[in-house]
Amino acid sequence: MAELDALERAILNRLQRGLPLLAEPFAAVAEELGCSQEELLVRLQRLLADGVLTRFGPLYNAERLGGGLTLAAMAVPQDELERVAARVNAFPEVAHNYAREHRYNLWFVLATESRQRVGEVIAAIEADTGYPVLDLPKLEEYGLELYLPV
Repeated sequence: MAELDALERAILNRLQRGLPLLAEPFAAVAEELGCSQEELLVRLQRLLADGVLTRFGPLYNAERLGGGLTLAAMAVPQDELERVAARVNAFPEVAHNYAREHRYNLWFVLATESRQRVGEVIAAIEADTGYPVLDLPKLEEYGLELYLPV
């Protein structure tokens, strides 16, 4: 695990609360933190490169934008899991996938430009992999504001 200095901790804590809606949001955050925008961006890039952060970017509500979103699962024989996961990952609509110790051992999230497209992508994944996909669309949304101080 990377050792974080005080500024890196402050950056991580501040960015968990989001960016201000301004023309130059990073400049505003840098000013809050008492550093330059360049220093903030260099540190953020380093946190990504070192694997402290795995992703930094916006979260969109696909459904509010007219898109489709679903959680999906597949039951795949263990000796086929790596191959099938690679095939699933090849679809640009797949946000991420992960293995679980369960009958349904491959789980992934699909984000598409329409709800109809979710079904089309699921059918394409089934045809490509030879395994059925369990579609688990969201029934209700719950808001959770997660903050993990570092």
